[in-house]
This record gives sequence, structure tokens and C-alpha cells, in this order.
Amino acid sequence: MNIQKCLECGEPVKGRSDKKFCNDYCRNAYNNNTNKESKNLIRNTNNRLRKNYKILSELNTSGKTKVTRTKLIDHNFDFNTFTSIYTTKTGNVYFYVYNQGYLKLDNDYYLLIKRE
Repeated sequence: MNIQKCLECGEPVKGRSDKKFCNDYCRNAYNNNTNKESKNLIRNTNNRLRKNYKILSELNTSGKTKVTRTKLIDHNFDFNTFTSIYTTKTGNVYFYVYNQGYLKLDNDYYLLIKRE
């Protein structure tokens, strides 16, 4: 008879032949450790999106305003993290963090807009 060992702690597993863990604690610990890296990526991305959204919201209180790139950088804005891109018929490319958007203008200025 082949005794199954718990995938987390190595203790013998009692019960069904297809059982992989000795208890719920070991099952949860194993699954948490297995998924840790992907959960960290998602958590970090969501934190950056939340921070970018907050920056855009604070700088754009009127729904449409112009700011310098330096001002965005001073607030630690991450230009690589956004939720969507919208290209107009004229070729303007708006980057959005949820409903807060920005468009690169000339001379290191950005137009901040809020999509209703």
C-alpha cells in the first residue's frame, strides 16, 4: 500500500486515495504559496493604477486642464501604467486610467480630461 504524503508538510494523508493534503491549513498554505507571485503582480499593478488615478483626479479638478510633464513626474506618475488607449480620427492618442485621461501635447504639456 502506497501512503500519500501531504504536499505542504509531508505528513501522511488519511482518507480518500486522491487526497493531497492532511488538513485545510496545509491546503490553504500550499495554494497561497503557489499563487503568491501572480497575486503580487496583480496587487502591484492595481496599486500603481490607483496611484495614477489619484494623481490625475487631484490635478484635474475641473474636468479638463493642462499640466507639465514635470508636474506629473513630481507626483510620481507612472506613464507605463494605464487601463486603455483611445485614438481619435485625427490621430490623437489618449491614455486612460479608468475615466481619467491624458493627451501628450507640444512642449512637454499634457491635457488632462475626465470622461463622463
